[in-house]
Formats: sequence, C-alpha cells, structure tokens
Amino acid sequence: MPIINRIAEFHDDMKTWRRHLHANPELGYELHETAAFVIERLREFGVDEIHDGIAETGLVAIINGRGDGPTIGLRADMDALPITEIPDRPHKSRNQGVMHACGHDGHTAMLLGAARYLAETRNFKGRVALIFQPAEEGGAGGEAMVKAGIMDDFAIKQVFGIHNFPGMPEGLIGTRPGPLLAAADEFQIDITGKGGHAAMPNTSVDPVMIAVQIAQALQTIVSRNVDPIDSAVISVTRIDAGTTHNIIPGTAFMQGTVRTVRKETQADIVARMERIVTNIATALGGEAKLNYHYGYPPTVNHPAETEFALKVAREVAGEQLVTDDIPPTMGAEDFAYMLEARPGAFLCLGTGEGAGLHHPEFDFNDEVSPIGASFFVRLVETAQPVG
Repeated sequence: MPIINRIAEFHDDMKTWRRHLHANPELGYELHETAAFVIERLREFGVDEIHDGIAETGLVAIINGRGDGPTIGLRADMDALPITEIPDRPHKSRNQGVMHACGHDGHTAMLLGAARYLAETRNFKGRVALIFQPAEEGGAGGEAMVKAGIMDDFAIKQVFGIHNFPGMPEGLIGTRPGPLLAAADEFQIDITGKGGHAAMPNTSVDPVMIAVQIAQALQTIVSRNVDPIDSAVISVTRIDAGTTHNIIPGTAFMQGTVRTVRKETQADIVARMERIVTNIATALGGEAKLNYHYGYPPTVNHPAETEFALKVAREVAGEQLVTDDIPPTMGAEDFAYMLEARPGAFLCLGTGEGAGLHHPEFDFNDEVSPIGASFFVRLVETAQPVG
C-alpha cells in the first residue's frame, strides 16, 4: 500500500493527536479545547492562515501552494457524542458521559496529518482550505459553516470528506456516485382522545388504540407505496400514553424517524403520513396532528468528483482495496450541506472489525490514519498539480 513515506514517518504523532482528542471529547458547538488543540498543531505546521470562530468553534486553515490556482476544500468533523465509554483504555474519555464514539477524533487526526505534509511540501497549485467543523452529530455544523460563507469567502471550488467505517476491511476505501447516505428526518404525533375508565371504553375515545393503528399504517407506506428499488425507512421509536392499568388516557404521543435517499420519495412519504395520521384519528373519534421536522438532506456525491476521488484512492490503496459501488446506507451526515453548496464527494474508509459507530466500546483504528492522510494529500496534488 503506497502510503506517503513522510506521513508514515509521523504516524506515531498522528496516533498521539488522535488519542489526546479521544481522551478530551466535547459536544456540539462547545469545542473550545478541541479547536484550540487543532489550532496549536496547525501553527506548528506553519499553515498560512487560520480563521477560527466560524459557526462558533469551527475553523478554516489555508495552505498556499506554488502559483495561482483554485482552492480545494478538505473537511473533518470534531465533535463527540453523549455516550459513556465502557473500556478502560489508556486514552479513555476524561469527560464523563461524553466520548468519541463515531471516530471524529480520527477524522481530525487524518486531516491534521495531511495539513502537516502539505505545509511542508506545497507540491500543488492554488490553495487548500482545511475545514474543521463542529456539531456534525445532530447540530448541523456543516450547514452552519456553509451559511457562515466559507465556500464563497475562501473561493472553494470543490470539497471532499472521508468517514471511518467499522466492519469494512481495514484500509478499504469505498463510495459511489449519487446518493450515499440518507436524509434523516424526525416526526412527532400528538393524539387527543377522551379519557375515562378502562372498564368502560365505550364512554371514551382511546388514544392508545389510535396510536397503535397509526403505527401499523405508517409501515405500509414503505412496503406498499415506495418503489422496491428505492430505499426508505419509517421507524416509530416511541409511544407515550397513560399512567396506570385502569385508566384510558386522554392523550398519546408518538415519535420516530424517516430516512430517504430521494427528495421525491421524502415528499410522498410526508404527504401520506399526513393523511394516515389525520384520517385514522378522525375515523376513531379523536384528533391527531403530525409535526414533521426535516433534518439532514441526503448525502449525494457528484459523479465527476466521485470518479476522480476513486482514481486517487486506487493510487493510494491499490485496486483491490477500492470499491466504487458500496450500497447506500440509511445513516445521515451533514457533509450533505457542503455537497449541496459545491461539487465533491464523500468516501468511507474501512477500519476492520470492532465495535460499531455510536457504540460505547468503539475506538478509532489508528492504523488507517496514514491511509486517510495520504488520500487527502494525493487528492490535492492530483487535482491541482504543479507544472
């Protein structure tokens, strides 16, 4: 595997950075120590510009190449999750109830490794914009950075990101053109019935029964209305109602998620949910209101940039460790907002066997860090070559 020799030389440094970040995780937009650590490393490397305080604790670092040219964006997310880490490892989280269970510490370390090499060699034209973003885990930090103007302010022409992927063979790089990850939406349903004695249901309007029938009917949308070749998920994850065994409650509450990869499918699902919720409640004598909250959009790779990224990946990892047809997954990623703003691609980097993402035993596999850093570097040098 042709990892860049210089990057292999400071592999231990990347491991040290990553494990420091793992031991000191922060949530959402409150990444003050994390951002300070990243800035300190970037200053050591001698990058040309550091712009911090973007979307609260996000930052963009600029490295100038040799001669005029476009600006290519490389992105890493920095936030952790509200999960209590289980294993007692040397770099275990010092912040109770917070841990890097999605590998953002590894993403940051890989981009720092690429930054160090690019600042040393500058074997490219134009500029590199290193994007370190907060709040990927539900806070839409990617959207906040786009709205803050980073694409225009730094004249970014194309943008790329990478995510670690447990369960994929170690070192395998994979992606696909078009939809790679799903839109992630949330819904709540408020049901109003008429409470009463559980022994006399005929005098009541039972919101529990309404909730149960709505939950069952919602499952028919995917099984009977979505094209089987398409992908969608509707999951009812919460039903709250009642206080004890002999009282029919007056209200019920439902909550869940919808995942889609096509906006047309998303729109159809919302319309069908509205009809199901309203009409079932009415038919059973009650009322129900759907509150639908649109979350991250689908992560959709641009075809030309995806083909280019795969070409670079093959040069780094070898033909046998690159796939251009990994199946879309119903997880979500706010890099989607950056791909809506600029052409680019998002790729997955296999980390081998181990605990999955968002699991309290997860730990990023440091052995793949030089692969990710080398990929970022070759992406820049190939896209914007000198001479």
